[in-house]
Amino acid sequence: MRLNLLSTAILTFYLMNAEAQRIHRPEFNSSVFIGISKESGKGSYSIRNQTYELSVTGQKNEKYHGVLMPTSVTGDFILSGSIEPTTNGNAGFAVLDQKGALKISGLRNADGTVIYFDHSNQKVTRGTKSNFEIVYLERNGDRFILKASGKHEPLQTIGEWFLQDFPKTCSVGLWLEASVDDAKSTFTNVRLDQPVPYDYNGEESGHLGSRLEVMDISTGERTIIFESDERFEAPNFMPDGKNLLFNWNGLLYTIGINGGEPKLFSTGFANRNNNDHGISFDGKLLALSHHRDGLPGGGSTVYVMPLTGGEPKLVTELTPSYWHGWNPNNREVVYVAQRNGNTRYQLYKKDINGGPEIALTNFDKGHVDGPEYSPDGAYIYYNGSQTGTMQLWRMDPQGNNPEQLTFDELNNWFPHVSPNGKWIAYLSFPPDIHPDDHPAYKKVQLRLMPAHGGSPRVLTNLYGGQGTINVPSWSPDNRYIAFVSNSSKKK
Repeated sequence: MRLNLLSTAILTFYLMNAEAQRIHRPEFNSSVFIGISKESGKGSYSIRNQTYELSVTGQKNEKYHGVLMPTSVTGDFILSGSIEPTTNGNAGFAVLDQKGALKISGLRNADGTVIYFDHSNQKVTRGTKSNFEIVYLERNGDRFILKASGKHEPLQTIGEWFLQDFPKTCSVGLWLEASVDDAKSTFTNVRLDQPVPYDYNGEESGHLGSRLEVMDISTGERTIIFESDERFEAPNFMPDGKNLLFNWNGLLYTIGINGGEPKLFSTGFANRNNNDHGISFDGKLLALSHHRDGLPGGGSTVYVMPLTGGEPKLVTELTPSYWHGWNPNNREVVYVAQRNGNTRYQLYKKDINGGPEIALTNFDKGHVDGPEYSPDGAYIYYNGSQTGTMQLWRMDPQGNNPEQLTFDELNNWFPHVSPNGKWIAYLSFPPDIHPDDHPAYKKVQLRLMPAHGGSPRVLTNLYGGQGTINVPSWSPDNRYIAFVSNSSKKK
């Protein structure tokens, strides 16, 4: 096989604009044609829709030819995306060695079957026929793992293969393989994630950048509106539905849902804010958690302030206290806290105008977190590990009648109820994570289920965790969810 470079242009105008606006850059910028003939294919990127489209001309005398949009990657990676089927070929992901030769590819064909092709020995492995839409290719050292899923379904492993002594730096990209007829395919929600490295003890260490994303829960379309090499977390939708609020380096910022430059949101003296902040149901007040020096647990303290600006007002004198939810009456907040020297966290509520805090739980085992009222005030939702793994629960506003809502092997955190009260969006960590922990830089799922309980569906798989969706992040119209994913920002 021979590589014929078709285009090395890198969308110069767009990238200059992206640098000015600090929004998403495409991961893959050029296209190459793979085959014997000189006939070409092409790949392009839609700035507006953040999608890729590949097309290739069919050839009668070539068994393997197509078009590839590659990029160089050093070390481990996770490449994922939704792939539109093509009737005249196969579309998916491919890995090339340093000489540009195809080594492996994971492809989806028209009937939804996912095919793994080891080009080194011409070996083809076909997955079970299914309506797969999402393809997921991961490298872990010399091990390559291909997974796939239908829309809203968990990933299934298609196969695992080893390329012994494979170069640490290789090319990986979007690949469209044609037959004798012309073919084209569209790739959406494409993400190239590079996991955090491991230290000599085998523990994850280091730092990754952040992406601020918005997802349409009906279509599954994910849009990156801002990214940075630095760490930021926990977006809330503002009441107008046109802007987001998030924390970054101890401060809060707003940004439009169409991107642009983040703007500092003044919180007065509170300049050590964590990822626990949110807006009252009437849109008038902001609750935040600011750290005070010299106090237990780092001194996290709940404050409230007008959303239009002003100085924060103290709510919880005792620390540590981490805000998580507003009562629909707009006068009361719920939070998680440690008290009386006890290292176990419990759930509390308190009137923002004064009075005693009220303990909602008093569990002698496990961990509880993420309390949040339903919009009608009938329930407080939370996550707790009292039955072994971290699961979602709800109770009445007095802390009575706890009801477990999820019962699976995953560790489920941070239930966020939609404004219409119908749905819960939440974050699921894999079984190997300690139930009481919600670390950053993990392979997690964002899932959705009815507010009364029932079968969940997968909204998306992503690389993230701590800071991804710690706070209420629904849009006012119930259509979108905002969240943060993590990866190294592409230069």
